[in-house]
Amino acid sequence: MTSVDEVRPDRGKGVRSRLIGQPNSLNTGFRAKRMGMLLERFPDLARMEVIDLGGTVRTWTRSPVRPAHVHLVNPEPPVKGVADDVLPDWVTMEIGDACALPPHITGRRFDLVFSNSVMEHVGGHEMRRRFADSVHMLSDRHWVQVPHLYFPVEPHWVFPLFQFLPLPVQTTIAAKWPLSAWGKRPRTRAEALPLVMEVELMSRTHMRHYFPDSTLIAERFAGFTKSLIACRAS
Repeated sequence: MTSVDEVRPDRGKGVRSRLIGQPNSLNTGFRAKRMGMLLERFPDLARMEVIDLGGTVRTWTRSPVRPAHVHLVNPEPPVKGVADDVLPDWVTMEIGDACALPPHITGRRFDLVFSNSVMEHVGGHEMRRRFADSVHMLSDRHWVQVPHLYFPVEPHWVFPLFQFLPLPVQTTIAAKWPLSAWGKRPRTRAEALPLVMEVELMSRTHMRHYFPDSTLIAERFAGFTKSLIACRAS
């Protein structure tokens, strides 16, 4: 459900490191710019209690503004040995599913619900509906970002128009293509298949359905909409 910054040392490592995960990578630059957009719409972020659905510690330790408290809900624990995934005292993390939150979370209210590149991983319309229901239940304000279906380069595999290819072709490419954003590139088509099927990119129509009362922000690159952000600031 979360993006992974570690990469396997193979022939694509140098190119991937310039695109994804490293402090000076293109993707890190996108995230920094997106955080600036978040601060424009939520200038009181430093006083907020934020719940981050599916996020990581490093999103907030690298943020120019630190919220008063961040509650992370993620189905996976932090990557061991990654220094900036150590929990500071202003971050709480618990292992859980954002589509089926436990009562001790659903009974609370937060100042802001935040999610970055997670909703496309939860698994089909019903799970996306549950994810959106969690967002609406936890706060009146939210910031939910997803990669855009119609951006010409699929962001997880870093391959042009990958999302529109037949599934057998996708799995063949995934097992051979060296620029995957996944932590470990699959070695066979059988290994690639569940990874390919996990990702379901979303369009404006999807986002308007799940967040009908939100402002839909288009994050653009090279004239194309790279990602969509459902934002409700009040």
